[in-house]
Amino acid sequence: MKHPILASVLLACACASAQAADYPNHAVKTVVAFSPGGTTDTLTRSTTTILARALGQPFVVENRPGAGGNIGTEYVVRAEPDGYTLIVNSVGPVAVNPSLMKLPYNPLTDLVPMVQIATVPNVLVVPPSSPAKDIKGFLEYARTTKKPLNYSSTGVGTSSHLSSYMLMDQLGVQATHIPYKGADAVNDLLAGRIDFMFATIPSVIGQIRAGKLRPLAVSTIKRSSALPELPTIAESGYPGFDAGSWFGFFGPKGTPPAVVATINREVNAALPALKTQMLNEGAEPLGGTPEQFAAFIKSEYDKWAVLVKKFDAPTN
Repeated sequence: MKHPILASVLLACACASAQAADYPNHAVKTVVAFSPGGTTDTLTRSTTTILARALGQPFVVENRPGAGGNIGTEYVVRAEPDGYTLIVNSVGPVAVNPSLMKLPYNPLTDLVPMVQIATVPNVLVVPPSSPAKDIKGFLEYARTTKKPLNYSSTGVGTSSHLSSYMLMDQLGVQATHIPYKGADAVNDLLAGRIDFMFATIPSVIGQIRAGKLRPLAVSTIKRSSALPELPTIAESGYPGFDAGSWFGFFGPKGTPPAVVATINREVNAALPALKTQMLNEGAEPLGGTPEQFAAFIKSEYDKWAVLVKKFDAPTN
């Protein structure tokens, strides 16, 4: 052949197209950048269970926690973009951390948004031993106690972290941040070693209903369908306060469009079966197109850049 390079390129493209059309033909690794037991982990496992049945191949969940989700995210960014290493990611590593720290990846260009799974409000919770019964009582306690306050989060840069920081700034009180890799943040709160925390509702709904944690308010503009009697922070005297979490599927840059379309189609098909469970646990199922998800991510990226600067959040 007169043009061997062109022939090689065409052959490679044909092979890639054939592989994408046959997708998946073996197990798909789905990375979670946080510890087992947290909201990202549970949403990932419930969704991938249905994907595995629909597509006839295992979806193997692999937890790679650390650095506020950055370790697992970078792992996927560096993975082969063949559709067999995906990540279910959240607001922290994708939209918040770029404004807080120097990252080895650009989430807007190094990840391919596939489909949004859900949005999840954060809820401000305290142990039952706390004297705070609502935001007003929490402020009074925070301002009068002689005990140094601390709060936990699921990692630096997560919405759990930034929600607490924003509230402290607006209340004008001080508290020490103690970051965790995931669900252990809730365990130490239950043990009384932590004074308060913003947690995703699914991660603490069981403890709230059992009376093991006391909810004070939710962090989003809209009340939660799982805790409809609980006011928002905005309702409680701090208008405009809005800091929720969200979750969705991503692949590394270069993931074939056919793979993106397959994951998008199957997640959208799976969400109706998960709707009742999600709503009961405090998550709002979404779905939609990859383009809608990409536009949402850009809006969140821009929003958090403004908030980090406005509240002078600590950067690294």
